[in-house]
Amino acid sequence: MAIQHDEHHEKISLEKFFALIESDPEHRYELIDGYPYMMTGGSPDHSIIGANLVGIFSQQLRKRPCIVYNSEVYIELGGEANCLCPDASISCDRRDRHAIKVIHYPCVVAEVLSPSTEAHDRGIKADLYQNMPSVQEILFIDTKVIRIQLYRREADYWIMRNFTHDDTIELTSTGVQFSVAEVYEKTTFDDSFAEE
Repeated sequence: MAIQHDEHHEKISLEKFFALIESDPEHRYELIDGYPYMMTGGSPDHSIIGANLVGIFSQQLRKRPCIVYNSEVYIELGGEANCLCPDASISCDRRDRHAIKVIHYPCVVAEVLSPSTEAHDRGIKADLYQNMPSVQEILFIDTKVIRIQLYRREADYWIMRNFTHDDTIELTSTGVQFSVAEVYEKTTFDDSFAEE
């Protein structure tokens, strides 16, 4: 969940945003339109799904010149006003190599949805990601039902597809391919894990 941090509701610069992050390492923040938002903790399923995604991406891209990031890495979305931390991202751009805390050219971003932040993630954050020229695919993974939405950039528009249960997803920008079941492995949706 994202809650506005600055009690004065004043916009801050990117420099002040990074100072805020350094001064409060216990929390995660995002900067949206110049306003800092504290990210609250997610559910165990949220955490498992995020870890599964990073694992899937890392395994398939291990021998490729792409880097997989978890939610500890920020994406700066051009200008001075927006800095987000998706649950997983992939960058195959040399300019993001050796990044310290921030990348600028991801091709894939993934958000694991929480009930409290779903509208926020699907709304303003989706718009921000779609306005980044480097981003080719965006994943929104539900935590209430087994459903993954994939947004893919075409020539001059975006298409969206829903994937559930037995479906397989291919990220054309990276060649990564995985089943929906892999993403939800060991979550409360995974009956095979519960029975062991």
